Parts: sequence; structure tokens; C-alpha cells
Amino acid sequence: MRIALVLFNGVTFLDFVGFYDVIYRLNLFDKTKGTTWDICGVVEEVTDELGMKVKVNVIKPDLSEYDLVFIPGGMGTRTLKDDAVFIDWIKTAELAMYKISVCTGSLLWGAAGFLKDKKATTHPNVYDLLEPYCLEVMKSRIVKDGNIITAGGVTTSIDLGLFIIELFAGAEAANVVKKQLDYPYTAVGIVEV
Repeated sequence: MRIALVLFNGVTFLDFVGFYDVIYRLNLFDKTKGTTWDICGVVEEVTDELGMKVKVNVIKPDLSEYDLVFIPGGMGTRTLKDDAVFIDWIKTAELAMYKISVCTGSLLWGAAGFLKDKKATTHPNVYDLLEPYCLEVMKSRIVKDGNIITAGGVTTSIDLGLFIIELFAGAEAANVVKKQLDYPYTAVGIVEV
């Protein structure tokens, strides 16, 4: 499986790192061994809301070449949702099997048209911003509607990563990862449409 991790200026890095730190462990399990990922963006270096910088290793790839595309949230999504060039790039994910986001990353899926006729979620403080883009905003922690999986606020990124581990590698694998992370919580509010 090939994974694209999309970064942009104004990202919330905990959205990204919480998910990344969990899913890179897919390579520990036979079912998902050989999983690869690229950190993708439209510029070589992105800066988060607080000034931290991270290098991107693939600039503006065709996102349909990936099996799974992940978009984190952050204040940058507020302007990027109206940025035609950026959204045109996100639209290249049309053929990606799974489109996944945490927090306000769902606004970018919505602006690209992928949430039309789908139920989705985002950070609880901005449900109203997601409403124009989807069939219904679910006030849930994780919503899986077909091949679109959206998750709530920042810390949900860890729960989302564990959900993906379980989806692809099984419940036992997810429990192994939880022990590795010393993560004693069980996600509540998971809706599968």
C-alpha cells in the first residue's frame, strides 16, 4: 500500500504526527508489510501554525498514484479550501482507494467535491464550515462513509491511526500498537455508514 501524507502551510503538526506515528507501524504486520508513504506538498518546506518547519519529500505528485491519501487539519485549511490551485491538486486523489482526514482536513476533501453525498466529521468547533460540503455532518469522533474516513479534533489523529491499523491489519495488530504507544484509551463515537 502506498500512502500520501499531505502537508501545507498552517497545518497542525499534531494532526499529522499523531496519525503518522501510528500508521508507520503497518510494516510490523504480515498483512501490511511493505507499506510506503510520502510526505507531499506544493512547496519543499511547510510551516505550522506555531512556526515549526518540516521538509516535504515529494512536491505535488499525482495523488491518484496512492492507495490512501491523508490530509491533516490546521488553520491553513481555512484559506486553502478557497485556493483553486491547491484544490485542483487535491482533486488528483480521485482514484485513490481511501481518502482520509483528521480535524479540518475534511474541509479540503469537501472543497475538492469528494464529500458530496457523504457523511463526514471535523473539529467540533467548525461543524458549520463543513456543512456546505457534505450530505450530513456527524458529531462523531470518526466517520467512515465508504472509502472516505474523516475524524474529529486534533487528538483524534491517534484514534484514527489505530482505526486504520485495525482496518488493514486487524484488531490484534491495533492492540499491539496501543501497547507500544502506551495508549490506554478506546475510541468512542466511531460511525460506519
